[in-house]
Amino acid sequence: MELFLTYVLAGLAVAMPIGAITVEMSKQGLKNGFMHGWAVGLGGMTIDLILIVALYLGLASILQIPFIQVPMWLVGAVFLFFIGFESIKNADKDITLSGKKPNKSFISSYWNGFLVAISPGNIVFWLTVFGTVLTNSYDTSEPAMFLIIAAGVLTGILLHDIGLLAILAYTRKIMNRKMIKRFSIIAGLVLIGFAGYFVYEFIVGMKDLI
Repeated sequence: MELFLTYVLAGLAVAMPIGAITVEMSKQGLKNGFMHGWAVGLGGMTIDLILIVALYLGLASILQIPFIQVPMWLVGAVFLFFIGFESIKNADKDITLSGKKPNKSFISSYWNGFLVAISPGNIVFWLTVFGTVLTNSYDTSEPAMFLIIAAGVLTGILLHDIGLLAILAYTRKIMNRKMIKRFSIIAGLVLIGFAGYFVYEFIVGMKDLI
């Protein structure tokens, strides 16, 4: 239990820094409510789970080979730039004020989260930040320990998402359409900022390869 709780805290620590998924989740949470924001989080957690399974199977190490990793930063930048641009372009669309039924589907919000998380650059970032910890925790003689650690990490991420969305659900009640539109534009700019960071990582990686 102590090991599980330790990695729940680790999952919370990984999820707390503002990342592309957090930005998209916050945007959808404000525009369409708690469930749609959570759908984005679930989409992101789907990729987290896939990466954990990949680490368990020893496949994720392939993604850490420089000749594979470096181009992924650039592809990730394209993903995030596109999503950020769409956020700005459609800032005044699909806004549902508190108390009204959203027009956007739950699956659509889930897919948004999935696309942000599946961004190659985001995958590289995730593996860089936490992949090493999970890999080092794997003991071939005790595979159950790895599963406990992985479950703890996912639980921590889930608790972060629910806590964040609970705050947004309250904030949404006092926000009008114009305020939500402005937040969507800011969220789009932040996502484009992450795209710029991924381009920077690509350039640095290319310099190391040459």
